[in-house]
Amino acid sequence: MALLHQAEIRPTKLELLAGWLPGRRWYSGPAAGEPVRVAAYRFDDPAGAVGIETILVRLDTGPVHQVPLTYRDAPLADADEWLVGTTHHSVLGPRWVYDGCGDPVYAAALAAAILTGTGQAQEYFEIDGVREIREPSMTVATTGSVGAPVVGPVRQVVDGDPTRIGTDTVDLLVARRLPGDGLPDGGPAAATLTGRWPGQSTPMPLASVRPR
Repeated sequence: MALLHQAEIRPTKLELLAGWLPGRRWYSGPAAGEPVRVAAYRFDDPAGAVGIETILVRLDTGPVHQVPLTYRDAPLADADEWLVGTTHHSVLGPRWVYDGCGDPVYAAALAAAILTGTGQAQEYFEIDGVREIREPSMTVATTGSVGAPVVGPVRQVVDGDPTRIGTDTVDLLVARRLPGDGLPDGGPAAATLTGRWPGQSTPMPLASVRPR
């Protein structure tokens, strides 16, 4: 489960993305503008140390883009190229925000969510000691199954659309534009994460995993 805080974040996530997103090679849309949050879903970090949230955003009339983000309380070693920016959380303090595709914690969480069918984390607030569940803005589901979520270290990330995250044991493919060129067919062994959100009633492929 993902504990959410009623907090002020400066700059906001969307403000960070406004300056970062147009510079991505897979981005398609206006060169400047204010991103609009379409929907989002979260995964759990089993260690409870890293926040993992995937946000769907759109700039003006451009396509929807999928941006996995990780939130850390300290810089991630050797990951400067994946840094989206830094922000201040009024409860948690300074946070380093990364493109999740370059963060090994995201890779492990994505593979586990797809391969085990656990899907997204439930989100909740705690108000005066009472837990209040927040309804998700979108739902995700897994199609197919490959097997146990054994994911080795991340060895290579190819930042395109889809972005390919290569590990010792599996390759993860993360769609960036929705809909874009689609996820390559991984054959009968591939498992896919799909999502639905308001205005998108047909399941949309978001990511897939295949054994090496």
